[in-house]
Amino acid sequence: MEQVDNRQSVNKLNSLRAAVLGANDGIVSVAGIILGVAGANHSTSIVFMAGLAGLLAGAFSMATGEYISVSSQRDTQKAMLENKKFELENDPEGNFQELINLYQKKGLSKKTATLVAQELTDQDAYKAHIDIELGIDPDDLNNPISAALASAISFTIGALIPLLAITLSPLNWKIPLTFLAVLITLSITGIISAHIGGAKKTPATLRIILGGIIAISITYLIGSLIGSHLH
Repeated sequence: MEQVDNRQSVNKLNSLRAAVLGANDGIVSVAGIILGVAGANHSTSIVFMAGLAGLLAGAFSMATGEYISVSSQRDTQKAMLENKKFELENDPEGNFQELINLYQKKGLSKKTATLVAQELTDQDAYKAHIDIELGIDPDDLNNPISAALASAISFTIGALIPLLAITLSPLNWKIPLTFLAVLITLSITGIISAHIGGAKKTPATLRIILGGIIAISITYLIGSLIGSHLH
């Protein structure tokens, strides 16, 4: 039970980390779009429409990619479970010995490993094998729809921050306030991501901030250069 609980905790942390990274993608990509457009054209409506288009395209792209990825993982999990069922039906003795070997690798003596394997096999041989051998809970397989929705929502939340910042700010403050909003939110996502991953917060956060600021600065510079040639 403790092993299952630990695995569920890891899965929750991975999901939270993915959500934070999805929000980070939304912040940087949409900020890059709107600042690039703002560098070339100061029209609030044009900048807003470009940002909204980037938000929608990014959210759907993230959702689609996550759905395909998790669906493939789920198919692989199902195939592994079916294969294990087949092995247990056709070679129960070989699989029993395999279970003993797996527990021995975890540090149990052969005698203890055999007793554990026998007791678990008597209860449910299938669950005994998929737990230690595959690390899969057949009642908690990866859900592609949930993953897709979570990815789209986290991206959208992140993207809304620079979009609202540049849309609602006074004309002369649009660019600096958008940069400030991106800086603050990237700092937050960096700290959260580092905390989840157990990394040192300062270097991990600085990497995220530096990467994001460089990306949006380059797009703003390119937009400004293009805009100067168009006017």
